[in-house]
Amino acid sequence: MSGIAIVGGGLGGLTLARVLHTRGVAATVYELDAGPASRDQGGTLDLHEQSGLRALGEAGLLGEFRAVAREEGEALRILDRHGVVRFEETAEASGGTRPEVDRSALKRILVESLPDGVVRWGAKVTAVAPGELTLDTGEVVEAGLVVGADGAWSKVRPLLSAAVPAYSGLSFVEARLSDVDSKHPAVAALVGSGSMFALDEGRGLIAQRTGGGWIRVYAAVETEDPAAVTELADRERLLDVFAGFDAGLRTLVEESDGALIPRPIHALPVGHRWARVPGVTLLGDAAHVMSPFAGEGANLAMLDAAELALALADHDDVEDALAAYEAAMFPRAEEAARDSADNLEACFAPGAPAAMVEQMTRFAAHH
Repeated sequence: MSGIAIVGGGLGGLTLARVLHTRGVAATVYELDAGPASRDQGGTLDLHEQSGLRALGEAGLLGEFRAVAREEGEALRILDRHGVVRFEETAEASGGTRPEVDRSALKRILVESLPDGVVRWGAKVTAVAPGELTLDTGEVVEAGLVVGADGAWSKVRPLLSAAVPAYSGLSFVEARLSDVDSKHPAVAALVGSGSMFALDEGRGLIAQRTGGGWIRVYAAVETEDPAAVTELADRERLLDVFAGFDAGLRTLVEESDGALIPRPIHALPVGHRWARVPGVTLLGDAAHVMSPFAGEGANLAMLDAAELALALADHDDVEDALAAYEAAMFPRAEEAARDSADNLEACFAPGAPAAMVEQMTRFAAHH
């Protein structure tokens, strides 16, 4: 077939290019960022055995991953708004099956595994049609297969589907604290070595320890209007929302560094799918963006990528490969999207954090 063009150089697009490369199939990734570290890559994520870790195995990168993974990051604490610990699991008790890794470290491993020139940095795609891409320079790239790995607001998706992500009713305000063990020891002890959820009806403070002594904080607030979160990206206004929270929890916002970042949470409809269109497909958030409350976004993107690469390598006919890939991907994504929507509702329901405590207690008992 003529070339494979992958739109988007996130974890999904890079995994696809890498697994194709290991099978002797060439592809080019078109990424608008100027370089792999030109912007903040986000916080930490846990890779799951049947998805993210399996994809890394197909990519031949498990050794490189283990060198940067943080197994201590599997620890979890769930608190109520008074700061009372309602559930706690150590990294050792969690069984080591979902190791944490900083997104930036994982992206670096994937980029370094690809030959020079596979990723075209600073290549902004402005238009997509079956069989071709147009870049902001005016260059037109012909491709036998176009893969949309370009996230929630995908430029490739409209070739396949009229669906657009809808606001979930929940927004995050992101904050960060640096050098926490020396500058913010009380916060470091509160969060622990992994993740901490302090939940109440309609709001919550979620914190994650990442590499390099950082903690990322996501202040979650239910709002009807996604634009309202912009006003909450102000410490005094945000602290007003969390006025009933324990003073120690409020320091996650009070002592944070730099500007707060508003992040409305959007999702595609549960069960989003499309009819087969020759020469085009999607993976990751472009196909099934969902809230982060199933912990599956990056894992699914990487699994999608690995399975698409294997299908392309195993089938002589591209359309047969795409049909096989989509037939497996659609139900898998639907299940995760439903879990994500249900978990979002449960986390901030009346009586929170009771529903999450019950869920994690059941989960802990089965592994």
